[in-house]
Amino acid sequence: MTRVDERGVVRGETRRGGLRIALLGNPNTGKTTLFNRLCGLRAKTANFPGSTVERHAGTLHGRGGAHELIDLPGIYSLSLELPESRICSECLEGRIGDCVPDAAILVVDATNLARNLQFVQAALRRHLPMVVAINFTDVAKRRGLTIDSSALAAKLGCPVVPISARLGLGLDRLVESTERAAEEGWSEAHAAARAGVLPPSDASSKAIAEWANGAAIAAAASASSGRSEIHDRADLVLTHPLVGIGVFVTMMSLLFAAIFWLAGWPMDGVDWLVAQASNGAKWLVPAGAFQDLVVDGVIAGVGATLIFLPQICLLFFLISLMEDSGYLARAAIAVDRVMSKFGLPGQAFVPLLSSHACALPGVLATRLIPDRRDRIAAIFVAPFMSCSARLPVYALVVSILFVDRPVAAALAFVGCYALGALAGLFTALLLRTTLLRGRSRPMVIELPDYRVPSVRTALATMVERGMLFLKNAGSVILAISIVMWWLSAYPRADEGAEAASIRERAAAARVAGDAALTEALDTQAEVAQARWQQSQSFAGRLGSLAEPIFRPLGFDRQLTIGVLTSFLAREVFTSTMAVLAGTPNAEDEGETIGAIRGMTRDDGSPLFDRATCWSVLVFFVLAMQCLPTMALVRREIGSTLWMLAQF
Repeated sequence: MTRVDERGVVRGETRRGGLRIALLGNPNTGKTTLFNRLCGLRAKTANFPGSTVERHAGTLHGRGGAHELIDLPGIYSLSLELPESRICSECLEGRIGDCVPDAAILVVDATNLARNLQFVQAALRRHLPMVVAINFTDVAKRRGLTIDSSALAAKLGCPVVPISARLGLGLDRLVESTERAAEEGWSEAHAAARAGVLPPSDASSKAIAEWANGAAIAAAASASSGRSEIHDRADLVLTHPLVGIGVFVTMMSLLFAAIFWLAGWPMDGVDWLVAQASNGAKWLVPAGAFQDLVVDGVIAGVGATLIFLPQICLLFFLISLMEDSGYLARAAIAVDRVMSKFGLPGQAFVPLLSSHACALPGVLATRLIPDRRDRIAAIFVAPFMSCSARLPVYALVVSILFVDRPVAAALAFVGCYALGALAGLFTALLLRTTLLRGRSRPMVIELPDYRVPSVRTALATMVERGMLFLKNAGSVILAISIVMWWLSAYPRADEGAEAASIRERAAAARVAGDAALTEALDTQAEVAQARWQQSQSFAGRLGSLAEPIFRPLGFDRQLTIGVLTSFLAREVFTSTMAVLAGTPNAEDEGETIGAIRGMTRDDGSPLFDRATCWSVLVFFVLAMQCLPTMALVRREIGSTLWMLAQF
């Protein structure tokens, strides 16, 4: 349903009869924390049509029913020539989406009120009911700062509600005020009230800053110095070009060590569930080709990827805590000084950071870089950043290399991330000194205050990323696992010579009454026949055909098959290896990593020896074998030659 206000503007109502509310403000004002508090895990992520800017839409329950809350990108101005600013402006004007929002919530930082009010005065000029939410009031109180919301409301000409999104304080009053403002709607009386207190629309930047400072001082009942000397000293350390990078490497090492320590039990639990599902399928599904498909194709393939879900969830949970605390912004300053030495612009930091989740949004985020040469350099570097799709591969190979050695495994993880970053930096240096000569722009970033991170926000981020991973496991990985099982199971091969010879020895041992030897030989015969079947299958023939290309890396037919399937999605490598490994021993069904660790080459030697493990890691760090990313690079740069050069 929709309605039209007195100016003829179409206002939106959700299909359930609720309101459409926009949430906007400067970066680092706690907007995301507030959104997660109001909507919980009912949020969904999407992109605005024709843009790269991500938005979140969630369901907010208030006195008037269920409302749609739209979390707009954090911006400093509605008039800047940036995608984020354009999206926010067009959304508020109804030029994007279904209609104009019924109301908007402006989130400001109580500890940085004067600067935030410069954005607020510009936003209040829009013909839209608005409510200002003063966030971080708990932090301000600890610093001796109290905000008089009534005095500030008089200065702004709109309702002002003090809140603490992290603690959940004042949220009910905020929702009620927003509903009331939306119900009253917009009128010329509102415009007149705001015009009487806000600076003139043609005021200079200096005049606006003076007005904002005056409004902030008038609203502050008491104040203290704000930042402490300890915070200033911490900034000097964390942003130092040498010490800051050392702290960053140490933090990341501890983060990955924690992932290996904490994810052990959940991974064992997932592995146990996969084993139970496999045993249950064997009990429910009659023996035959369909049972093999379900057990060795679907369950083994998808389960080999799901086992790493706890590590992925923990990674995003811990990174979210680091970001919410204010540390990552300091790390960005330290890293930026290194990036500039290699010709990368400061604006490339955000795309490169996004690429650690997935290269696709990282490449899209380079649209924020105005200079084309800087942007092409950033696009070339983005795929070198180790994305979450590489994480299952790293975890698998590192687990094979370092059994029950979490510290060594964590250092290997950090080494993979560092190798990718270094390769990207030297690639950028090569480009900026040859094909893309020119000076890059420095990075300008606001340092947020140090804060206690929100566990609720981190959990919401963890669940969101985990669900995306599960969605991928239920679609792409499932499909590829089924195809890989069929390719490795057909055509059916007759019994191989090696397996036949072993079975003859097993028969002789059985006649002699040696039960232990008979069982061991039967197992060897099964393994030999599985290896023969694989070599004669469609997958084996394809792997043998492409094996000469990868042989210098130490890859055999099986690893070649795994690499080829990973061109569709890197994490499919683990599923492919699980399908190829098979599970001849029923008691080992749940030991996914153990089954892959025990894979052998045609000559019986271990497939994953130490040299091959390191070779696989280096290959997945450096290789550009993600077809969706390649297609996006071709579209963004507009050149097939650049895409092929990156490959």
